[in-house]
Amino acid sequence: MKQCFLTRRGPKAIGPYSTATIADGVCFLSGMIPVDPSSGKLASADVGGQARQVFENIKTVLEELELSMTDILKTTVFLTDLGSFGAVNEIYAEYFGPDYPARSCVQVSALPMGAMIEVEAVASLK
Repeated sequence: MKQCFLTRRGPKAIGPYSTATIADGVCFLSGMIPVDPSSGKLASADVGGQARQVFENIKTVLEELELSMTDILKTTVFLTDLGSFGAVNEIYAEYFGPDYPARSCVQVSALPMGAMIEVEAVASLK
């Protein structure tokens, strides 16, 4: 049975979707952009600051679900410029590892609110 989840502490959805959907022992997190939950605005003008906010948002939502970053099985990283991959990779490594989740990374033409990065994740329930 599908269970939908809306965050109370993380950034609010900017459209008609759930923060996460849970089914069959798997948690699917919607894409997170670098929105500061307290202001509802983008957290930073640089990709490093935006990446850090995205991973903090993911961490916050997982904690609400009684999960952690180590429960993530797969991420998909969307960047508006693959040239920023190195900077994002450094921050990514701070939040994951040494048992890194599987990952895809793609360049897109634009993201909501003018963000430079968006990350979606799939986590295993404990």
